[in-house]
Amino acid sequence: MDSNNDGKPTGAGKSSYDLIDVDLLFKELDLQKGAAFLDLACGSGAYCLAASAIVGEKGRVYGVDLWAEGIELLKDEAADRGLTNIEAMVSDAGKRFPLDDHLIDVCLMATVLHDFVEDNIDQAVLHETARVVKSDGVLAIMEFKKIHFAEVGPSNYLLLYRKV
Repeated sequence: MDSNNDGKPTGAGKSSYDLIDVDLLFKELDLQKGAAFLDLACGSGAYCLAASAIVGEKGRVYGVDLWAEGIELLKDEAADRGLTNIEAMVSDAGKRFPLDDHLIDVCLMATVLHDFVEDNIDQAVLHETARVVKSDGVLAIMEFKKIHFAEVGPSNYLLLYRKV
């Protein structure tokens, strides 16, 4: 994945987590106890931390990101909270990441696909994602689109969400 001028991967450190109703998102994704959840390009792992409570002790949460600092923040926060069902790893989403085939029940790409497109790795990321998600699993891609609202709502953003 390409990086910007400060050495961080494209989009590193930005998060949509505080902009959405996370409980509603996980309900729509039908995230269940015992599930395997992947937050691809997880940053510092806010979605991972929230998913941990839902999947419970028998479930597993995987956070994958190229941004090593974000992965360390996630590991530290999980340790501080005593969460043992989170596995955070530094890996390039455009290359093979260290997960078994057909392991994941729910994969979330939250406001990162546009970065993959910008870095020209979107097809490789989607191919690799298809490898790790179960055949009956869920891939959720969430993006925002800048638009101008005339009167009400957020000033310039519309949440685009698609569950595939």
